[in-house]
Amino acid sequence: QVQLVESGGGLVQAGGSLRLSCAASGRTFSTYAMGWFRQTPGKEREFVAAISRLGVTTNYGDSVKGRFTISRDNAKNSLYLQMNSLKPEDTSVYYCAARAGGGLGYNLHEYDYWGQGTQVTVSS
Repeated sequence: QVQLVESGGGLVQAGGSLRLSCAASGRTFSTYAMGWFRQTPGKEREFVAAISRLGVTTNYGDSVKGRFTISRDNAKNSLYLQMNSLKPEDTSVYYCAARAGGGLGYNLHEYDYWGQGTQVTVSS
């Protein structure tokens, strides 16, 4: 089992940057593929990015491709999301998630553990 805690959210102007972090408990972080999702009220949780267990493979949702970068540091049990060129439509609660199965996951139902979320607000 793994516990996840996000941090780094906040208020930023359009065009700005933020870096989200996700701290994982336990010694088995490197055995999990990881992902970032986001959700706004009244909408389904949306896939943002995913990264393989060793960080070799990544993938992104179409709306963030070229602006966001997912990375991980298995020695620090940490996952990151660098968000650049932020837009007001990026405003959301961002969640990190861990997937016990092999391979990247793009659907929220493929993930086994979730953090509590961190709010990102982008002003125009």
